[in-house]
Amino acid sequence: MSTTAASNATEAVAPSRQRLDRARHAAPQVLDHLRERIVALDLPPGMLLSRANLASSFGVSQTPVRDALMRLEEEGLVDVFPQHKTVVSRIDIAQARQAHFLRRAIEVEVARMLAGDSEASLVKRLRATIGHQRAALAAGDYPEFVACDQAFHRQMYEAADVPGLWEEVRRRSGHLDRLRRLHLPAAGKGEAILRDHARIVDAIAKRDAATAERRVREHLSGTLLQIDAIRARHPDYITN
Repeated sequence: MSTTAASNATEAVAPSRQRLDRARHAAPQVLDHLRERIVALDLPPGMLLSRANLASSFGVSQTPVRDALMRLEEEGLVDVFPQHKTVVSRIDIAQARQAHFLRRAIEVEVARMLAGDSEASLVKRLRATIGHQRAALAAGDYPEFVACDQAFHRQMYEAADVPGLWEEVRRRSGHLDRLRRLHLPAAGKGEAILRDHARIVDAIAKRDAATAERRVREHLSGTLLQIDAIRARHPDYITN
C-alpha cells in the first residue's frame, strides 16, 4: 500500500446486522457478502477490516469471518498482516490482465458456440436483460446496472452449459471488476456496454459465429484500454 493510501485508511464501519441463511454454512455467505462489497468499492482499497466488527455485524463467531478473509486473501482482495491488521488490497493491474485473458478466452468460445446453435428463447432472455440494464442506466442505478451486466454474461455461460466456468471467472476477476466499476461512471461507458451487448446478441441471433466472437473481443477490451486514465483519477486505488 502506498504511504498516502495507508495514511488515509480507515476502519470499515460495520453494517447493520446481516441476515444469514442458518441452513447454510456461514463462512461462504460472509465471503460472498464481503467480496461483493469490495468489488462494488463499498469497501475501498486501504479500508481496514476488523474481524470483531464483522463478526458482530453478521451475528457469528470470528471463525467464519477469519475463513472468509483467508479466501479473500487467496483471491488477492485483502492483505492480511498477521497479529496486526487486515486491509482491502489495492487493484493489481497484472492480476486484472490475467483475469481479462481468461475471461476473453472463455467468452469468445461461448459466443461462438451459442451462435452456432442458438435458440430464440435465449435471444429473447438476453434482450430482456439488456432492457432492464438500459432502464437501470437511465435511472442512474449503477448497482442494478452492474447486476444486469453480470446476469447477461451468466445467461450466456448457462446457455453454453458451462455455469461452473462463470463462477470460476467471477472468483478470479476481483481486480478486473473493480477497475470496471471505477470506469463505469465515465461519460458514454454505460451506453457503450449496452451497445456491445446488443451487438453480441444480434450476432448470436443471426448465427454469425465470427461476428459474435469479434463483438465479445471488442466488448471485453474497453476497460483495460483506459487503465492510464483510471489510474490518473484514482492513484491510491491502483498498484503496478
